[in-house]
Amino acid sequence: MIIAIDGPAASGKGTLARRLAAHYGLPHLDTGLLYRAVAASLIAADRDLHDVGAAVAAARGLGLTEFDEDSLRGRQMGEAASIVAAMPEVRAALIEAQRNFAGRPGGAVLDGRDIGTVICPAADAKIFVTASPETRAQRRALELAGRGERADYAAILAEIVKRDARDSERADAPLKPAADAVRLDTTKMSVEAAFAESLRIVESRRR
Repeated sequence: MIIAIDGPAASGKGTLARRLAAHYGLPHLDTGLLYRAVAASLIAADRDLHDVGAAVAAARGLGLTEFDEDSLRGRQMGEAASIVAAMPEVRAALIEAQRNFAGRPGGAVLDGRDIGTVICPAADAKIFVTASPETRAQRRALELAGRGERADYAAILAEIVKRDARDSERADAPLKPAADAVRLDTTKMSVEAAFAESLRIVESRRR
C-alpha cells in the first residue's frame, strides 16, 4: 500500500504521514528533506542557491537516510529548499530515488508537494492536507520557538505566503492536489482529530 500525503508548509502533512506510517508499519519518507538537504549542501559549499549544475550534482549525491533533521528544519533551510525545488533538473534527479522508496515491498508513506501528482500517481490513497496561512504561520512559530529559534510571526507568515506562490506557480510539478486526492483542512483540527480523519480516508480507499 502506497499512501501519498501532499500539502503546503506547516499544514500538518508530515505529522500525519509519520502517524500513518507507524499505524500501518510502513516506511516513511519526508521528501521535503531531500530538497532541504540539497540546499544545505550548496550552502555548506558556499555555492549560489540558483546554480542549477551544483544543485543537480548535490541531488545526485544524496542518500535517503543520512539527514540531520534538526539542522534541516530551520526557516532558512525551508526557504532555500523552495528555491532548489523549483528547478526541474533537481526534481528530475530526485524522482527515481523517491519512486524506488515507494516501491519497497509492502509499500510506503511519502509526504511532499508532488507525491500524488508526479511521484506516485497510482498511490492507493492520496490526501492533500491544507490549513489557512495564518494557522500554519502560528504552528511554524511555535515549532521554531520550541527549538529555541527566533520566531517572528509576521515574518513567518510573509515567508509562507511567498513560498506558497513559488511552489504553486512553478512550471514543473507545481503544488496542487491530485484529481483523486481527498482534501483535509486541518485549520481547526487537533492533531488527534486530523489523524483520525486521515485514517478514515485511507481505510475508505483500502475498502
